[in-house]
Amino acid sequence: MRIKKGNAARCFTGRLYVLHSGHAHSTAPYRLNERHRAIYFLLEIKLETLMLMASLRKINRGLLILLIIVALALLYKNTRLQTLPKDSVLKKDGAKTGVEDEKVSDTDIPVVICASEERIGGAIATINSVYSNSRASIFFYIVTLRDAIKKIREYIEKTKLRKIKYKILEFNPMVLKGKVNPDSSRPELLHPLNFVRFYLPLLGIENHARIVYLDDDVIVQGDIQELYNIKLEAGHAAAFASDCDLPPTHEMVRSVGMQTTYMGFLDYRKEEVRELGINPSDCSFNPGVFVADISEWKKQKITKQLEKWMAKNVRENLYSSAMAGGVATPPMLIVFHEKYTTIDPMWHVRHLGWSPDTHYPRSSLKDARLLHWNGRFKPWNYPCVHLDIWEKWFIPDPTGRFTLVRP
Repeated sequence: MRIKKGNAARCFTGRLYVLHSGHAHSTAPYRLNERHRAIYFLLEIKLETLMLMASLRKINRGLLILLIIVALALLYKNTRLQTLPKDSVLKKDGAKTGVEDEKVSDTDIPVVICASEERIGGAIATINSVYSNSRASIFFYIVTLRDAIKKIREYIEKTKLRKIKYKILEFNPMVLKGKVNPDSSRPELLHPLNFVRFYLPLLGIENHARIVYLDDDVIVQGDIQELYNIKLEAGHAAAFASDCDLPPTHEMVRSVGMQTTYMGFLDYRKEEVRELGINPSDCSFNPGVFVADISEWKKQKITKQLEKWMAKNVRENLYSSAMAGGVATPPMLIVFHEKYTTIDPMWHVRHLGWSPDTHYPRSSLKDARLLHWNGRFKPWNYPCVHLDIWEKWFIPDPTGRFTLVRP
């Protein structure tokens, strides 16, 4: 093979041809022939294949990394959905413990009731009285702690209440960390469920502009829709019953030491309290029964305000559970002072649990739309007044775990 002088080339096998006197000589003992070209062609294909495979391996490695990242992202998302942060008001698994096939309707009246394990019979009596006396469709949101979830479901499903529409929500007591001082004078007033009313907009209750909140020691004798339909004044996030709105019973409850003014709930010796500018003789109200406008509640950041006063009490002891209402009532009194609508007095006839000896006139009890045994003497215990009225709505525990205390 003749090659121009000054040029050099490599054969297909990679050996160098060197020029000597204008002729090309190979460093290999032979020149490239057709067989060698075929071999080279195959080797070239194999080399390109190997290079392609190497590239594919890099691509596959990249795709694998990408898939891992996507999988981790999905896992993280699912984990976030299943396990809420410790400062969330509800625990996610608790929110799944109600009747899953029940759909909340826009026309349902939402009623929130707390049910602790030791007072479960009281909550059941409240639910039964609401359900039995209301023509409208009611959806019950039963808020509790983990230890009572199964018991509540059994209590409902094994009695006539199995027909009600309800959902059980598990409250997360960790939201109260650092906001409530331990106080042994009245430990029942420090129960985490006493503070559920502070967090109504955070309970995950949807499709409702307003909510009716009821304590577990009330009996409803009227149609709850009447209370639910109350017209709230502009700028008011809630409606309560004033402690000065029942003249016939006012003197009676005063005679047994029941507080009806702010003086009985706040420590006016503290400068922080005096700076509020609230007259100590102003009428207080009872937060055990109320209607809340959720939109207005959010707009005014009521929950944040309540938490602010909880934290202040931890630092400065502005009130204690030794005073009337414990530590759950004063923040409500401060935040809602002169900023609430007053409900019909007959929708909150209260103080039935303040004394075991003071009785209401039968006519007053009959006309009342709602009766409240607030105070130390509860109708599932003994002694207590007007037990016959409460027992009319009590449903015995089908499991036998909750029993009434009777002589």
